Amino acid sequence: MIGFAAETIFTVMKIHYKNSGFEKYLVSVNLIAATVAVATFVSLYGFDKPLLPIWILHLVQFAMLAIFVGEKVIRFFNAVSKREYLRVNWFEVPLLAVFMLSFFASGHWFSFLDPAAGRMLSLGVYLILQVVAKACHGCVELAASGENPAKALIGIFLTLIVVGASLLCLPKSYVNEPTSPVDALFTATSATCVTGLIVEDTGSHFSFMGQVVILALIQLGGLGIVIFGAVLALLLGQALSVRESVAMQDLLSAQTLGRIGNIIGFIFVTTILLEAFGALGLMGMWPADYLVADKWFHSIFHSISAFCNAGFSLHKDSLVGFGGKWQVYGVISTLIILGGLGFGVLYNIAVVTVDWVKRHCRKRGDFHDIITKQAPRKISLQTKLVLSTSAILIVLGAVVLLLLENNSIGSHKSQAGGGQRVLSAVFQSVTTRTAGFNSVDISRMSPASKQLMMAMMFIGGSPGSTAGGIKTVTLAVILMVAYATLRKRSEVDVFKRSVSVAVAGRAITVVLLFALVFLIMSFALSITERASGFMMSDIMFETMSALGTVGLSCGITAELTTAGKLLIIATMLIGRLGPLTLLAAMTFNLKPAGYSYPEEPIIVG
Repeated sequence: MIGFAAETIFTVMKIHYKNSGFEKYLVSVNLIAATVAVATFVSLYGFDKPLLPIWILHLVQFAMLAIFVGEKVIRFFNAVSKREYLRVNWFEVPLLAVFMLSFFASGHWFSFLDPAAGRMLSLGVYLILQVVAKACHGCVELAASGENPAKALIGIFLTLIVVGASLLCLPKSYVNEPTSPVDALFTATSATCVTGLIVEDTGSHFSFMGQVVILALIQLGGLGIVIFGAVLALLLGQALSVRESVAMQDLLSAQTLGRIGNIIGFIFVTTILLEAFGALGLMGMWPADYLVADKWFHSIFHSISAFCNAGFSLHKDSLVGFGGKWQVYGVISTLIILGGLGFGVLYNIAVVTVDWVKRHCRKRGDFHDIITKQAPRKISLQTKLVLSTSAILIVLGAVVLLLLENNSIGSHKSQAGGGQRVLSAVFQSVTTRTAGFNSVDISRMSPASKQLMMAMMFIGGSPGSTAGGIKTVTLAVILMVAYATLRKRSEVDVFKRSVSVAVAGRAITVVLLFALVFLIMSFALSITERASGFMMSDIMFETMSALGTVGLSCGITAELTTAGKLLIIATMLIGRLGPLTLLAAMTFNLKPAGYSYPEEPIIVG
């Protein structure tokens, strides 16, 4: 019944065209026009001097405008139902009208600019909005193509990385020395995979434009550009098709198809609000000699980096210099934890909270409750596992770090008190599993502490979040499988609920694949870096940090060879997508066996 209702809702806005074959040509023309439009912006703003005369580039932009408008007119007349086309693309006419008004009234709207510059600004904004809308919607359609969703997701990530690396190579993206292609690729991968490992200092090497590119990659890579496309479609009033909704369901780990729109809207609103509040909370953390604009940009950058669990900082020592600031523990830690819980968990908590408030605001025995007889919303098993496992890991990690470290934890000059040492340990326990910020010098920590941190990076955050690792729920299921075996129980249960054999098998597979990738990449790095003199423990730490998309380092990242950097790039990509996603991409067309063999006992252990 739910599936039928969802299909009815999601397909009601489907546009049918008279000549469906002509649509393929329009898609190709759109792709070429969008690429040319992007190339004009790169030529105008990516170099010290435009590659072509400015009047030629502006003429090309007007030609792209004509193509975009012409494409909409052709589709309008090609649509079977004109009313249906206008209803789905209702925003196009107002957007074009605003552009025309701003274009011809630029002297009044943009009084601080030359009229010609104001007109080109209007044109540029309109073209950018068109390109972004087409790119996001194209990503959603690609993910929902049905041929191989895993390959589509990998292709989208690779495209985003290549585009980001190309932008970071532009002269306007760096300050002094040019960024090499390998370093640009490394930085773009680290940002898109929300890892935080760097080969060039983000704050001093990259210009404001380069930092904005990195920030955009963090936001798009952390939340997923496919989800952004779905958000854009919903904001513009366009319903998702059934196939697109199923694709979103897989990406969001949602259990009900009919709630996809609500979850996507919740993700968008929650992300904006949390990052905005985080930026406001961080405003007072920066030195007094910073300009107001610099404080705002630093606050926004670190807020997005923390919520997306990216670990990128505009300071060479990450947050070591701010170890005594309350914002590190009260704002950044909170953003890291919320970003690492997963949107499914946050959505479940929000729904249960709203339902509880509504019920307690009504009088007992309310007529509406008697008629509907709706049971109270409950915390799901997924949420219980995520919250309990995350809390245990945070507390346990902080306690062990306090026991192992005497000098590194709380070494900041303002951290003399025991309370500050506890806060530093808690912060390092939080950030080690997911984000990669550090308020202490990792290189000064003991080998035992580094081993502990590697284990925490291996576990990572929670499913459906921006964090990496095998995930907290996977760890919980593995422990419950071991516990059930010791109790000689045939079923795995947790919180008085049974866990299926398929879920247990998936958890074991994830752990084995992560361990296998870690061993292979560590071994390969030990070969490529054998002449560098790095300790094997530092190489393993670097590999685990990349695989867990954490970003902590013992200081060897920038000194890696080109081959070593490429290996870390591959490791970060595998860690962000997940080995299981890559395996699914390779085995998508394999059909399950329709037979089974007789059982025979074997001895293990």
